[in-house]
Amino acid sequence: MTLPQLHITNGSVLTDYLKELDFEGEFLTWQEILCEGPTLEFINTELFFKERYSFLSQNYNVSDASVYDFPEQLKKLDDLSRYSEIILWFEYDLFCHINMCAAITILNRNNSKVPIRLVCSGRIHGVSDLKGLGELTEAQLLQHYKDRIELQEYDIELAIQVWQIYCGVDHNLFLPLIVKKSSFQYMSNCLKAHIKRFPDSKNGLSTLEFNILKLLEKNKDIKSKHHLLGYILNYQGYYGFGDSQLERIINKLAIFYDEEQDALTLNRKGYEALLGLHNFSNEINDDLVFGGVRKLDFQFNRKENKLIKTVPNAN
Repeated sequence: MTLPQLHITNGSVLTDYLKELDFEGEFLTWQEILCEGPTLEFINTELFFKERYSFLSQNYNVSDASVYDFPEQLKKLDDLSRYSEIILWFEYDLFCHINMCAAITILNRNNSKVPIRLVCSGRIHGVSDLKGLGELTEAQLLQHYKDRIELQEYDIELAIQVWQIYCGVDHNLFLPLIVKKSSFQYMSNCLKAHIKRFPDSKNGLSTLEFNILKLLEKNKDIKSKHHLLGYILNYQGYYGFGDSQLERIINKLAIFYDEEQDALTLNRKGYEALLGLHNFSNEINDDLVFGGVRKLDFQFNRKENKLIKTVPNAN
C-alpha cells in the first residue's frame, strides 16, 4: 500500500486550488498569523493555543473558539509515519516564513524521518512582481511542484533556530542568520524585513509604516482608507500581510493623515514623520508583540544596523 503525501498549505485558497488540480494526499491548512502576537517555542500545547486565541479574539474578531481550528489541524501531525512525503507550500514573504519555521519545528519534534520538501513561490522568469502560490497559473504551479526542494538537515536546523529566536527576547540574534546559506531562497529578505518592523530610532516608524506615508505623499489621488489599502497590498515587499493586518496598521497611522469625503492626505505630523523631525513611536503606541518581544521595547538603529532598547526600558 502506497502511503499518501501530506500537503501543508499556507491557507484555504491554496488548499482549494490544489484540490481543483486533483492533487492527491492529505491536506493541513495552516490558518495562523504567527508573525503577529505572542508565541511560545512549544507550539502544540494548551497554553500556546490559549495565548493565540486570546490575541486573535482581541485583534481580529475571532470571537468563537470553534472558528479557531488550528489545534484540530495540527492533530494531523501526531503520527507522521502515515505519510510518504511532507510538502510545505509557503511563499516568499515574512508572513509565510514565520509559519513555515513553526511547522518545521513541529515536524522535527515529532521525530519525522519522512522527507520534507518545499514548494516556494516568489520570482517568476519574465515577470517583475513577486507572485504568491495562488497567483500562479496551473502550468507554473505544477512546475513549482515538480521542482520542489528536499530540505536538508542544515535547512531544518536553521528553521528551528529562526523559530526559537522569534519566540525569544533578543531578535538581534537574527542578524548573523541573514547571511547564512540555505535552501530558503527568501529567508534573508524576510529576516531583514522583520528587523525593520520595529520603530526606527529617528522617526519612530517601521519601514512599512514609513512606506505607507510615502504612498500618501506621492499619490494625491488616494480617496479613502480602502483605496490606500489597495496600494499597500501591491507595494508591501516581503511582508505578505493580508487585508486585516494592513487595515490595523492604517488605523494606527491615523494621526498622520486627514480623512475627508473624497481624499486622504498627509497632515503636518505626516510630513514631520517623513522628514524625521520627531520620534512618533509613543504617539502611535502600537503595543503589538512579535513572538517574544514587544514592538515598543526596541527600536531599529540604521547607523548600527541593529535593534537597540527603547530608552525608557534601557538598563
